[in-house]
Formats: sequence, structure tokens, C-alpha cells
Amino acid sequence: MKAHADVKTLSRQRRAGVLLHPTSLPESLGNGDFGHQAYRFIEFLHSYGFKVWQMLPLGATHEDKSPYQCMSSHAGNPLLISLHWLQDKGWLKRQTISSDNTDDSYRLCCLEQAAKNFYQKHDDVWSAAITVFSQQHVSWLDDYALFMALKSRYQNKPWYDWPKAVRYREPKALADAKHELQDVIKQTIFEQFVFFTQWQEIRVYAKQHDVELFGDMPIFVAHDSADVWAQRENFLIDHDGEMALVAGVPPDAFSDSGQRWGNPLYDWEYMQKNNFSWWKQRFETQLVLFDMIRMDHFRGLQACWQIPNEEETAINGNWVEVPGREMLTELFASFKHLPLVAEDLGVITEPVIELKKAFNLPGMKVLQFAFDGNNHNPHLPHNHAHDDMVYTGTHDNDTTLGWINDEHYNKRYFEGYIGLSSQSAEQGACSMIRLAMSSVSFLCVLPMQDLLLLDTSARMNTPGTASNNWQWRFQWQQVKPEMMEKLSHFIRLYQR
Repeated sequence: MKAHADVKTLSRQRRAGVLLHPTSLPESLGNGDFGHQAYRFIEFLHSYGFKVWQMLPLGATHEDKSPYQCMSSHAGNPLLISLHWLQDKGWLKRQTISSDNTDDSYRLCCLEQAAKNFYQKHDDVWSAAITVFSQQHVSWLDDYALFMALKSRYQNKPWYDWPKAVRYREPKALADAKHELQDVIKQTIFEQFVFFTQWQEIRVYAKQHDVELFGDMPIFVAHDSADVWAQRENFLIDHDGEMALVAGVPPDAFSDSGQRWGNPLYDWEYMQKNNFSWWKQRFETQLVLFDMIRMDHFRGLQACWQIPNEEETAINGNWVEVPGREMLTELFASFKHLPLVAEDLGVITEPVIELKKAFNLPGMKVLQFAFDGNNHNPHLPHNHAHDDMVYTGTHDNDTTLGWINDEHYNKRYFEGYIGLSSQSAEQGACSMIRLAMSSVSFLCVLPMQDLLLLDTSARMNTPGTASNNWQWRFQWQQVKPEMMEKLSHFIRLYQR
């Protein structure tokens, strides 16, 4: 087995990036997508010297829109598909798209029309392309397409509430469903084909503009997902899909009661016996999409917080060690290049730090966690290391302007550290950005909200809450040329 120490991870070239989920792009129906604005955003990054576009997971979400609770660990979100691209291909009529309709059902209706036209045209080139795509992704695509067809048949109910025959995946029931639902199955395959095709075009454009695409992989998958339905042997659930234990994290800086995510936990013993094949397939898909991959909740690869399912909060749980070292060893032996980043925020112990160092993985530092008055706080810039990645805040934090106005930090220490007192909130936010840019950390990532100096109303997510998240979008008129010139100056000054 090849030693992981010999395997190249990701480049430590000094650079800067921006965190923006594609749903937050402007000027499209309901949510941002892979249309013209994605290309314009890449041009925007390039013009000011940013070399990384970081985003949240791109998976197909449930109704709550959380990209960390997806219906597949492989499938892309069809709501991100550009409808104008479909028009350009002649699969959607020009007059079909109406700016008066911005809900998800309208987008999905447009996708149905496009798929119908696609299959009716029988274009030899495109027919061959979708066949090749289906063969390349057969390990997950067939199960996912059938899963989505059955969800549609059963009024979007979770799979563990379906009739027993399909819930238990009885061969005859599945064969009958595939025959009866073949049109719906073809619809899903078309959507995934278009999703991956559009994204690869964006990836090529990003590379042409010297911009790396930085993705995010949730450590867990949703209970109601194709993965758990089709490959339940990988998860700690019973025959009916019931769970005695669920995943989450104990109380931390994000939540006093912890976070009860409710995801099924992995059957690590089975996964290890199977040489972690499920994880390998998952990484194969992510490496098709991204140049860099953030492993969300990396500490879960050393130990998982197991919460009894009957508990309403995450307070009463316990840590259980898992074979993360063995899994990472297998992954690094299986891939020539694994550009992995460890999201090592929260309750971090020495074994977690050792695991990260053993595989030479970069970790994260967040400036909003730095100013509690403790001079040894690892998030303070003078405690950063070159292998760190520094953020002003993440998608789970308030905007930096909102954070400064909220004053849930040691204000006197903060002002002393940045060398300013009685400054405006905007001056404080700019000082935070300068601290991040000047850090020795090889990669500095700024949320788009901080580039725009936006307040709490632009927050992307509040952990522990289930509503009013994942909806923020920016508009180009919010971009201030003088602020962008300042950021571009910082990039040059601090050699990013």
C-alpha cells in the first residue's frame, strides 16, 4: 500500500478566495444557478486577484434547502441548472422562462419540458453523451433515479414511510417500479446529466481564469437519502430504517445546546471490512467536481458524537472513536491526488490534531472566534501557521459587520489588537479583513457578505435553527469599487 506521506495533497501557494454558494448568485429565478452570472462571478474574482471560489455542497436538497442534508452524496441539485443554457441547446422554448415565476416547482416544470424535448429529438451526439454519463455514474445514478421516482409516487414521503416492498427493496417490487416509472427515471437521469455537463463547463472557464473551485463534503448524509435507502448496510439503522442513535455535536461556540443533526451514524465496522468502498465512490464524484474539497466536521473521523434518538437536543450524547485513520490511509492509497481540507472547528482534541497532521491536511482558523481576550487563542493571527486556512467567518457565522455590531466578543481586546478604538463598524470589518489577508496562513477566504460589508440581514445560516436559512443572494450594485480596490491592494500587498 502506498504511504500517504508520499501522496500530494493540495498546493500551499499563498492566495485568497471568496466564499459564495451558487444559490446566492444574482439575477435568476428563485435562486442563483449555473447560468451567465456564474461566469461573471469567475471573471469578477479573476479581475481583483482572487484565485479560489469556495462554496457549500452542491447536492439535491430537501425542502429546508440545507446543503448539508442532501438526498444523495453524489447527485447535484437540479435547481442549480441554468434554464437559459437549456434554451441555447434548443431543449426549452425561448418564451417559456418567465421572471414572474420564481418558485421551485416552476423551475422543475421547465426541466420536465426540456427533458421531454431532449428525448424526442434523438440527437445522436447528445444521446451518446448521456449514455456515456449514465455508464460512468452507474454506481449511484440508477438507485438515485429510482429513489426520486418513488418519492414522487409517494407524495415526497421519506423512504422509511414507503410501502414495505419498496422500502425493503424486494427485487420484484423494484423491477415493477423501474418499468412503471421509467419516464420519471429518465427525467432524473437527464437532470443529472445536464447538471454535471454545465458544471464541467464552469470548471473549464474557472481554470482558464486561474480560479480553483473549492467544494464542501458533509461528513454525514441525510436519513431520507438514496444512499441510506439503497446501501443501508453502511449505516446504523434497522431493517425498517429506524435509528437508535443519531449524529450531532455537543454544545460549542455555535450553540449552547449543541446541534442535533439527526443523521444516521455509519457502521464503521462494515465499512472497514469493505475497504471503505462507499467513501471511495463518494470522493470519485467530488473530484470530478472540484479542485479542492473541505471535509466538513473532520473531527467526526476521529470520534462521533452519538445522541440517543429520543433526545430533543444534542446535550446528552457521548463520543465514540471511529477508524478515520484507517479510512484516510485507504483513500490516500487509492487516489493519486486528494486535495483535502479538514474543517477542524468546534471541540478539538489532541487525537484530532494528530489525525490531521498525520495526513498533512490544512485546518481552519476563524477570526470571529479569536477575540475572547485570551492571547493564546489559536484563532488569533499571531498563532496561525502557514498550513492553516484563515476566514473572517464561515457560512455558519454572522457577517463580520453583524458580528462587530453584536459585540459578543471582548471589544477592548479586539480594538487593542487592531490598533483602533471608537472606530465605525465598517472600519472594524475592514480591519478584520486586513488581519485575514496579512495572516501567514496560505489561504485566506472571505465570505462574499464581507466583501460587500453587509450586516446580519445577509447571514447565510444560523446553526440550530430550521427556518430563514440558505436564502441570501447578492446583487451586483452592492459591489463598491473602492472596497474592491482596497481588497485588490491587500492581495498585492500581502502577496496573495
